[in-house]
Order: sequence, then C-alpha cells, then structure tokens
Amino acid sequence: MRYLTTLLFLFSFYLLKGQTSFSQKIKQAYEQLEADPQMAFASASLTVLNADNGEVLFSKNGNMGLAPASSLKTITAATAFYLLGSDFTYETNLAHTGTISPSGILDGDVYILGGGDPSLGSWRFDQTKTEVVLGAWLNAIKNAGIKQIKGQIIADDHLFGTQIIPDGWIWQDVGNYYGGGASSLSWRENQFDVYIRPGNKVGDPVTLKSIIPVMPYMQFVNEVLTGKAGTGDQVYAYMAPNSNLIYLRGTYAIDLSKPVSPAIPDPALDLSCRLADTLKIAGIPVSKETSSWRKLQSENISLNPNYRLIHTTRSPSLSNLIYWFNRKSINLYGENFLKTFAWKKGKPTHTADAVSIVKDFWQEKLNIDPRSLNIYDGSGLSPANRVTTQSMARILQFVKKEPWYAPFYESLPLYNQMKMKSGSIADVLAYAGYHTNAAGQNLVFSFMINNYNGSTAAIRQKMFRVLDELK
Repeated sequence: MRYLTTLLFLFSFYLLKGQTSFSQKIKQAYEQLEADPQMAFASASLTVLNADNGEVLFSKNGNMGLAPASSLKTITAATAFYLLGSDFTYETNLAHTGTISPSGILDGDVYILGGGDPSLGSWRFDQTKTEVVLGAWLNAIKNAGIKQIKGQIIADDHLFGTQIIPDGWIWQDVGNYYGGGASSLSWRENQFDVYIRPGNKVGDPVTLKSIIPVMPYMQFVNEVLTGKAGTGDQVYAYMAPNSNLIYLRGTYAIDLSKPVSPAIPDPALDLSCRLADTLKIAGIPVSKETSSWRKLQSENISLNPNYRLIHTTRSPSLSNLIYWFNRKSINLYGENFLKTFAWKKGKPTHTADAVSIVKDFWQEKLNIDPRSLNIYDGSGLSPANRVTTQSMARILQFVKKEPWYAPFYESLPLYNQMKMKSGSIADVLAYAGYHTNAAGQNLVFSFMINNYNGSTAAIRQKMFRVLDELK
C-alpha cells in the first residue's frame, strides 16, 4: 500500500512539474512578446485552457475586453449550432399571385420570398450556383404553365427589415464585398466583380475593363490610380446600401491582374432583375419593371399576401455553411446567422436584438458575464466589439462535448500547423482554436492583440512564436 502511495505521489509530482514547466514556457514567450517594440502601445491577452477539463493553464489579461476581429466568428458559429441545429436549412420560395389564362398569361406577379439564406447564388456549393438557382426557377415557372407575365417580378426581402448594415461598421468597409449587408434575400454573397486595367505608369488613372455580372443600373465613379508594383489591391468601394452610385478609390498595382469586389447595394432588387432577364431570354416576357419589398415600401405599396407557391430552394445544411463561414471568413454569413436567431425566437431582427440573444444564451449556458461579450455584430468586422479571451476560450472548450463538434472543428482553418480562426482589422490581430501538443495534451486558446504598431506580417510571426510553446 505504501509502495502504491509513493508511486501516486511521484506521478502527481512529475505531472505538476511538467504542467508548471509548460505554463512557465508560455509565460516567458508571452513576456518576450510584451517587451517587443511593436507592442509599445498595444493591449494584448492570451488564455490557454486544458480542452478536456477547462483548467486554466495560462491567462494574461484574460478579463480584458479587446477587439476580436473575425475570431468572433467562433462564438457566432457555436451559437448557431446550439440555436439552429447542424441540419438547419434556409428556404427561399418562388410564388405567383393572380391567375393564369389557358394561353399561359399570368395576370399577376411572380414573388421571390426571401428566407434569410446567405448562400443563395453562391459559387461555393453545387446547389446554390447562379445558373442552378435561376434554372430551377425558370423550370418552375414553365411547369406552372406561365408563358407571359403581365405583372412584375417582386423580391420580398422583408424578413430581416430595412437595416442591413450593423451599427458600428465603418464607411471604408461598407460598399466592399466583406461589408455587404445582411438581407433576408441575399444573392451571390451580395458581391460582384470589377476588372481593372492599370495605367502605363504609376499615378495614371486605371480603366474599368468589365463588370461581372453586368450592373446596368449602377453608376460608377472611378477615382482609382495605378500603384507601384507589389502594392497589390488597395481599392475601396464607397457606397451606401440601396444606392446606385459607387465611388472606387485607392490604388491598383501596375503588376496586378485580379478583380476587385464591391458589395451589391440592393441584392433583392438585383436578384429580381436577374430572374427577369432569365425569363426574357427564355421567351417569357415580363410586362412591368422589377421591384422589391423595400422599394414598394418606400412607395407606400403593400405586398399581396395571396400567392401560390411553385418552388422551394433549400440551402446547404448549417454545418456546410459554417464550414465556409470560418474557412473564408464570410462576414455576410455571420450577420445572417445573427438575424436568424432573432427571427426564430420571434423577436425583432435588428442586429442589436440578435446580439442580446447571443449574450443571454451564453450567460444561461455557461454563466458567462454578458459584459465580457460586448459585441455589435456576428462577424467581428466592427472595431467596437470587445470580447475577453477567457470567455472565448471557455466557449470553445465547452463545445468539445457536443455532437456537432467535429464539423465545427473542421471549419477552422490551419495556421502555423494549428486549427484556429484568425481575425484581422486595422491594428488588430487575433487567433482562437485548438491544438494537441507533443505530450498528447488537448489545448484550447484565445489570443488577441490590439493597437500594435508596424507590420501585420511581423506581429503575426511573433504571435506564432508564442503559440509554438503550446506544441
């Protein structure tokens, strides 16, 4: 018995010693980062937990609220799995009002009824591609016996209201593909491509070669200049939601050959135009100009609630949406998820109301203080967001027991040979994720730096050197 007790004591001693050594290595690496000149005026925090039992292995400034940038997506994704379920799908319905004559003339309108799907028209899934969706709707209209539409195509985007841009987003982001608003009737991830030809020398104006898809209702003001070789795409689109005027400003490198992608200002209206064009090409004329719920509302015209459904388009499952949400950091998906939480709970779909649902959920689920999740959106684009690394790490540790943890984990990109979500906005860099070290210990971490100076690439490598101590 004494021999067994001695063995247990020695095992516990060496386990504790190993853990102390591990934590000390992280501490030393973190202190070295703190002393770096790039951190002279920065705020930083790192929390590392045992992923199996939640034990705190290291935490510095764990309760300091910092801008998480896109690492916030991990919390939004986890909340979506809990509140919506991994198999949840969105539905977009096609319908018509009025009557169809024996000769195929519809004396009424065709409605596209938005259900919040952020992937409608996306190129990322076979079932959501533009040609697939429009082709299915064309066939549904033909199968309904419609050969001519005396009314109009109306895109019903009322479900998420009129405010599609969250409070707190900055003007430089709004108008670009990553700052597209959350509409209940999204289309092609609410973005389009502008192809640019640089000038003959640095400082020359660039030429807009082509716009895909063609946006005939948009007015472009091109103020972009040719930039130095190697400076890349520094073009920003300035445009208010629902506007038809877009300013392109910045520089486009003389050696660059890639499109820039502004946001579609009114995705619902654009979609109604695409369907009308598809029908026209197929020989099904539409008599009246296309419209949307927002546009009709501004004209004090009500939607006709008496319609007949003719087709339902379903999105990929939530698991598949979250894969791309985290892998490609698609802000639109996060904002639509947020509004979906509110819609499903029967609450107003303003972003602020949806954010309250997230805070309340984690307070009830894990007793996380809502003040440690001081957020303004679901994607992390707002620089006003403030989250603590301790709360984020606790949430990531908690979800490991869930049946949907495997697709959640798989959705995280691989950086520095570690599964983690990155986040980057102006002078902010963050990482959050999981790692199993050489000793077989499962770890979860959240790491944020705000207001660093100098190169992002340089501070990234310094953060990786700290995270290397987790290996």
